[in-house]
Amino acid sequence: MDLLNKLEILADAAKYDASCASSGTEKRDSRGARSGVGSTEGMGICHAYAPDGRCISLLKILLTNSCLYECAYCINRASSNVRRARFTVDEVVRLTLGFYRRNCIEGLFLSSGIIRSPDYTMEQVIGVARALRETHGFRGYIHLKTIPDADPLLLEAAGRWADRLSINVELPTEATLADYAPEKDMGGIRRSMGRIRLGIDAAREKTAPGRAKPQRFAPAGQSTQMIIGADASSDRTILRTSTNLYGSYGLKRVYYSAFSPIPDAAAALPLRPAPLLREHRLYQADWLLRFYGFGVEELATDNSGNLDLERDPKLAWALVHREMFPVDVNRADREALLRVPGFGVKSVGRILAARRHRRLRLDDLARLRISLATVAPFVVAADHTPRAELDSARLSARLALHPGRKPAQLSLL
Repeated sequence: MDLLNKLEILADAAKYDASCASSGTEKRDSRGARSGVGSTEGMGICHAYAPDGRCISLLKILLTNSCLYECAYCINRASSNVRRARFTVDEVVRLTLGFYRRNCIEGLFLSSGIIRSPDYTMEQVIGVARALRETHGFRGYIHLKTIPDADPLLLEAAGRWADRLSINVELPTEATLADYAPEKDMGGIRRSMGRIRLGIDAAREKTAPGRAKPQRFAPAGQSTQMIIGADASSDRTILRTSTNLYGSYGLKRVYYSAFSPIPDAAAALPLRPAPLLREHRLYQADWLLRFYGFGVEELATDNSGNLDLERDPKLAWALVHREMFPVDVNRADREALLRVPGFGVKSVGRILAARRHRRLRLDDLARLRISLATVAPFVVAADHTPRAELDSARLSARLALHPGRKPAQLSLL
C-alpha cells in the first residue's frame, strides 16, 4: 500500500478522537535547533475543521488502525471489517516534516490501535516523537495518545518528547467500561493518569539555586475523552466523573464525543447517534463547573439527571432560581455576577473594572459587547430595573432555544 492510501485510511480513522488539543505548551521557536524546524511561539495552534469535524491544523493520524482489543464502540476493534493500514515510524516522521514545511500543519497528534502489545505500540509511538525531536530538531507541537497498560518508563519517555499526553477513559463508569471494553481497566487508566500528573508536577517545581532543573515533561498537561450516549449514563454521572478527573489528576480538558453508530455494532449499543446538542451542553456545563463556581448538582437537576437541551445550563439554572435575581451590576460581587446569563468571565472582569469609575448603565454593558436581550431581565443598572417579566412564565419561553432555529454555517462568499 502506498503512503497516500495509508494516509487516507489512518487520517480518517483518527477523526473519532476529539481530544486533539494543541495549546498551553511552553514558548519554543526554531532558534537553537539543529535543523531549524518548528515553532509553538507560546500562542497555541489555531484549528481549522473539515466538514466531518476533523481538526486539520495538526496532522491527526493513527500509527495503525489494527487493534488487538475488542471495544464494542470502536470502529477499529479487532473484529471490525474495515480496511487496515500501518505506518512505519519513518513514514510518520516524513509526513510530519513534509506537511510542516509546506505550511499545512503546525504539529502532530498521534494515536494508535494496539499491536502486538501495549508496550510495543507505545515504543513505536514514542519512536516517532523521539526521531522528530532528536534526529530532525523538530520544535513544533506534539500530542501523543498514551496507552495506560504500557510500562511506566514508557510513559515517562512519552512525556519527555511530547507537549501534551492524553489517556482516554472512554466511558463514565468503571462498570460500563468493563462491559464495553473488557481489555481495558479503569484502575489502570487512573494509575497512569496519576503517574503523568506526578511527572508534570515535578517538571513544574521551582528548584533551589545550584540544583538541577527538573526534566521537561508534557508542558501542556494531559487530557482525556469520554464517549457520550453509548451507554445509559446520565449527564450528572458524566459531569461527576469529569469533576473527579479534574480534581484528582489536574487535567487540562475532558473532551466529550457524541456516540455515532458504527458498522456491525454490538447489540448493546444504541441504533441512533447521541444528539450533538447534548455534547454541546456538556461542554457548556463543564465550563461552568471549572470557571464559574457551579456544582454538578446545581446544573443537572432533572429527574433523569440530564441537562436541558432547550437552554444553556446557566440560563436553565437562572430560570429555576429566579429568587437570586435581579443582580445589581454596580454592587454585586464577582461570584454573583458570574451567575448572570449572558455574562462571561471576561465581561465580569470588565464590569468590575469599569464600575470603579462610574455607575454602569445598560449602554455601558452594550459597549462591553454583552447581549442586552439576554441579561436585561436578570440585572439592575443605574438606568434599568427589570419589569415583571422576571416572574412571568413567558420569560422562559422567550429565552428558550426556538425549535425551528438551527445553527447555520456562515459562508465567506
